[in-house]
Amino acid sequence: MSTAELPKRHYLNADYNIWSWLLTTDHKRIGILYMISLTLFFFVGGAAAILFRVELLTPEADLVVSPTYNRLFTLHGVVMVFFFLVPSIPAVLGNFLIPMMIGARDLAFPRLNLLSWYLFMAGGLLAIWAIVRGGVDTGWTFYTPYSTTESNSQVMAMAVGVFVAGFSSILTGLNIIVTTHTMRTQGMTWFRLPLFVWAHYATSIIMVLGTPVLAISLVLIALERGLGIGVFDPKLGGDPLLFQHLFWFYSHPAVYIMILPSMAVVSEIIPCFSRKPIFGYKMIALSSVAIAVLGFLVWGHHMFVSGQSVFAGLIFSFLSMLVAIPSAVKVFNWTATLYKGSISLETPMLYALGFIGLFTLGGLTGLFLATLAVDVHVHDTYFIVAHFHYIMVGGAVMGYLGGIHFWWPKMTGRMYPEWWGRISAVIVFVGFNLTFFPQFVLGYLGMPRRYHIYPEEFQVLNVMSSAGASILGLGYLLPLCYLIWSLKYGKVAGPNPWKATGLEWTTPSPPSTFNFDEPPVVTEPAYNYPPLDDSSLPHETSDPTASTPS
Repeated sequence: MSTAELPKRHYLNADYNIWSWLLTTDHKRIGILYMISLTLFFFVGGAAAILFRVELLTPEADLVVSPTYNRLFTLHGVVMVFFFLVPSIPAVLGNFLIPMMIGARDLAFPRLNLLSWYLFMAGGLLAIWAIVRGGVDTGWTFYTPYSTTESNSQVMAMAVGVFVAGFSSILTGLNIIVTTHTMRTQGMTWFRLPLFVWAHYATSIIMVLGTPVLAISLVLIALERGLGIGVFDPKLGGDPLLFQHLFWFYSHPAVYIMILPSMAVVSEIIPCFSRKPIFGYKMIALSSVAIAVLGFLVWGHHMFVSGQSVFAGLIFSFLSMLVAIPSAVKVFNWTATLYKGSISLETPMLYALGFIGLFTLGGLTGLFLATLAVDVHVHDTYFIVAHFHYIMVGGAVMGYLGGIHFWWPKMTGRMYPEWWGRISAVIVFVGFNLTFFPQFVLGYLGMPRRYHIYPEEFQVLNVMSSAGASILGLGYLLPLCYLIWSLKYGKVAGPNPWKATGLEWTTPSPPSTFNFDEPPVVTEPAYNYPPLDDSSLPHETSDPTASTPS
């Protein structure tokens, strides 16, 4: 039986007043606020996905008409991308952990941090208002000239919502960059930083430099739609391809805003549950920066069929191949870390291993799409849908769930039921693959995306995909149930239930408001796990609060 006890005073019980939460500048509480908000948006976006997957069970339009179907997949895309995937790990886990990981009391700009949450909520409420008023039918890409001239849906309200939420992203990135530069504790040199911090630093660079371009694009849509100023509409002297250039200049790097933080989580989990120092620390750290830089140079591969020159296509094809190298460096080094490690399959590790498999498959199919001839064949088909879901859901969401399970004991002071955690991780992995792998085949066979009426020959694969979606939905629902349950009934975790390295694990669980009683001093490299011996090997146990992972 565990003898660990919750600390008497910590950030959760520092004050129970509602205003102590709504006006808090504690980075941990703001992270919790983000987590609650993002969970709500996740299930809104998920509900839309369930509806259109049910519609796709049959080749005919049985459940909804075409305009409603267009609004459903747009709602799903906009909410999932801008109100869940982009902010998920940086706003929740980044907020909660980065100050503790570098030995600081808070982020550099606590009030700005709170403002970023309010901006996020304001943008989200505008998006919800647009949905209630009838939704948007442009797809999450807002492509012009349809979005500026023909669409009679709530384009402006949704665009303003995304625009406002974008400032939240910029402020979060700015805070992380300044905090990493200026608030590291004594001895925390750049190459002693946890890889979680390195990846968030690289992500923040993209957020600060790329998000304003999206904001400008949305403002230009507003000018053309509201004032008739010709920017993208050829009838007004504009160029619709200009919007695609602007949109993808942000939106391809945005993929790395979603995936780099998940890589950050995996880089923490793999060495912990392998009981080994991570292999190639510097290469993984620098590969995060390389991904951030190269990510800005590949937007043109989304436009191979737009009429851009073959020469430009060749350049973008080459650069897209190039960005695979730093991603491969990470996968290689995680695998090398696993080699001869003492691996234990706790829930966070299952999610991390799932991430590696799904991200690798998504990345390899990305190389297919970076090849001009293949891209022309599968452009705008379900192959694209499957590819980016393997990256953005199979990768990003698996990383997010892995991170939530890994640091849940630190955030709440309580363990979740490990058996249920493992079951849900397996269900998510199986459900995800059953949902999206058939879509690779559908796309290869030529089924276009965003159509809900299709030839009968595609029905079997669509039924498999919809069945997988229902399993996946169950897999996502289970953690919500048992994590809430654990808040009251979970066993007390203690400061470091996983025997992990890192400054955040030296604090009580949950930590105090200002994290550390005294500024910590760092004297050793990150991931300094001792050499494997009998005492460091994890032992199978049914007690989740035991000091070593089972």
